[in-house]
Amino acid sequence: MKAAVISLGSKSSIMVVEAMREFYDQVDMVNLKEVEVALGKESGIFYQSEKLSEYDCVYVKGSFRYAPLLRSITSMLEGKVAYLPLPSASFTIVHNKLLTHLVLEQHQIPMPRTYVGPNLESAKNLLKKTNYPLVMKFPEGTQGKGVMFAESYASASSMLDALGALNQPFLIQQYVESGGTDIRVLVIGNKAIAGMRRKAQTEEKRANLHAGGSGELITLTREISTLAIKTAQALGADICGVDILEGPLGPVVIEANISPGLQGLNSVCQINIPREIAKYFYEQTIEVLNKRKKDTNRDVMNHLDLEDVSSSESQPSQDLITNLVFKGERILLPQLVSKITEFNELGDYMIKAKKGYLEINEFKI
Repeated sequence: MKAAVISLGSKSSIMVVEAMREFYDQVDMVNLKEVEVALGKESGIFYQSEKLSEYDCVYVKGSFRYAPLLRSITSMLEGKVAYLPLPSASFTIVHNKLLTHLVLEQHQIPMPRTYVGPNLESAKNLLKKTNYPLVMKFPEGTQGKGVMFAESYASASSMLDALGALNQPFLIQQYVESGGTDIRVLVIGNKAIAGMRRKAQTEEKRANLHAGGSGELITLTREISTLAIKTAQALGADICGVDILEGPLGPVVIEANISPGLQGLNSVCQINIPREIAKYFYEQTIEVLNKRKKDTNRDVMNHLDLEDVSSSESQPSQDLITNLVFKGERILLPQLVSKITEFNELGDYMIKAKKGYLEINEFKI
């Protein structure tokens, strides 16, 4: 089996590629910056000006800046590749915080109260009714970037003026006091594989490791694990980092990441996270390929069973994919073969046989 990881070549991507090589016959590392998608008459995915090779599994990942390209690639691969850990829609949804929160709302997943306003005037009116501190976010951004905290109406109003001058969209969100910590949970399939409590530096509210936060491994509670798994499933992602705050009223989801960094969690975890990811990808690929094979065999059987199997010499031969049944050392052919060939015990037959090959023809004088 062949697999590929299409990414920006981060350390996490390299770790996953190396782990996948234990399970797949071939694993290629494809640089996202050298991938092009063509639509129309000569449609296809091109890598370094050549058509992308065919694969059984393709893991596509990258930052929000490449969301349109990531969605285009996966859209073109859907239905052609046996297994894609991330469907095309996830790149539009998860790389946009507003769309993410809308999906969480639809699935009744707890999150901080979030507001979206049509203009600056309505947003400032909202600020007068809101408790402080509060959080202001750009819809797009990762690693804590684009997240701002306002301690008062005056500071929040100034931020809005700056955002308005820059013509930047924004979200206003309730601040959840958690002591400067959050929990990053990594979900693979239907399992929360590991979790880490991240703590912000002094004078910093963002607990992201990229913002200077520190992390320690924790034992996940059933409530946190279930919340993370439901979030990943709602977003349609087989691999997802889910960020959770433990607030006074219970845990709430603040963000999801479908291109999570692995170094921090893997360094404090007792399991090999890249290998767990690679193993899951392999198992899902095998499952899809086996299902396709069974479906193909069933279609062939149904097709043959419905056909008129007259003995006309002009009738084309039928290919049948099946297992052989043995009685002692004798081969028993499926009943459908007798129906198609109309062989019977009164006829004479010529048999040609060698290793891996068998041919039976009716013998006529």
